Amino acid sequence: MDGFQAYGAGKAGATFDPVTFFRQPQTVVRILCWLFSIVILGCVANEGYVNRPEEVEEFCIFNRNQMVCNYAVGMGTLCFLCCSAFLALDVYFPQISGVKDRKKAVMADIGVSAVWSLVWFLGFCFLANQWQVSKVEDNPLNEGADAARAAIMFCFFSVFTWGGLTLLSMERLKRVSFEEEYNKLFSPPIA
Repeated sequence: MDGFQAYGAGKAGATFDPVTFFRQPQTVVRILCWLFSIVILGCVANEGYVNRPEEVEEFCIFNRNQMVCNYAVGMGTLCFLCCSAFLALDVYFPQISGVKDRKKAVMADIGVSAVWSLVWFLGFCFLANQWQVSKVEDNPLNEGADAARAAIMFCFFSVFTWGGLTLLSMERLKRVSFEEEYNKLFSPPIA
């Protein structure tokens, strides 16, 4: 049972190896999610608003619907913070000694990843629909069109990266459950 890992982590107290950490599929996909959230946030925050000379306030290029831009900026920011927190948890994960604590961390990862996958699916539908019904006369110079398309595209990609994180976390949970059963069967009785 020398190389056995609990929930995808090595022995507790092991030193941090950055090369091994960045080669893990879960880390790679989580970094992709992190980058996608930055792209969505940046596209909408920088070029998602247009002001016309005859109007005082800026308006959202997605059908003048301020809620769309607020949704994209808000979810991009929250997703960025969530990815950062779970990256930190992934770094700390091998140091967690209790199997139950590791199981809680993996269960939280599954839940959060599934929710973010749903959030980005709804975001993709919302942004794509509002972009489709936008009027040409609202933005005659087509300002921010490439940024809007990029935000929509990366929302779509985010659905799959967060879904992939959900699947990877479920695989990690299966490994931990197997280890718990193994320990129950083959651990020496405590006297």
